[in-house]
Amino acid sequence: MRLIAEKLAGERGGETVFSDLGFALGKGESLVVTGPNGAGKSTLLRVIAGLLPSSAGRVALEDGGEEWRTLGGALHYLGHQNAMKAALTVTENLRFWQDYNGAARLAVDEALEAVGLEAIGHLPFGYLSTGQRRRASIARLLVSHRPVWLLDEPTAGLDKASEERFAGLMRSHLEGGGIIVAATHLPLGLEGKTLAMKGRVG
Repeated sequence: MRLIAEKLAGERGGETVFSDLGFALGKGESLVVTGPNGAGKSTLLRVIAGLLPSSAGRVALEDGGEEWRTLGGALHYLGHQNAMKAALTVTENLRFWQDYNGAARLAVDEALEAVGLEAIGHLPFGYLSTGQRRRASIARLLVSHRPVWLLDEPTAGLDKASEERFAGLMRSHLEGGGIIVAATHLPLGLEGKTLAMKGRVG
């Protein structure tokens, strides 16, 4: 399995923010995307996820076999928003995503334990602190198996202990043959390829 991008270009508001970008990632490999605000990091992840069209080039998942025929079906996207309903409990949110995505991996209670939230699954998501919300959204990556993780500032709002816990989860994903593309301002504890984006807007 390989995630590839060839001569990829992306726009925001009609302005090109990156162009002629390419990479290839195989099983167990990661790409950390860095750069200042406005450099196009989030735009790149949204293009890879299929949430925005590319203005040139292509991105694809190759050799995914029968299980992972398309890139869209093979990825988890963790953006700036946590994609959880405030009125539902943490457990209800995770059960929804597990049912929606299929390919069950960890049970909901196991995923909550993995992010240190095992005691608050019964609480409405809207009651949680910023850091707890982010940890709950990370648990969403764990309840259904997807080989490709696209992570946009995944440690935003996390304390040091939670950052280290998440670094361990990412390493486990890679050791299991997963692929990660992460946009960040902060060190994530990943060893692998890096891409520094300069961008064309400030």
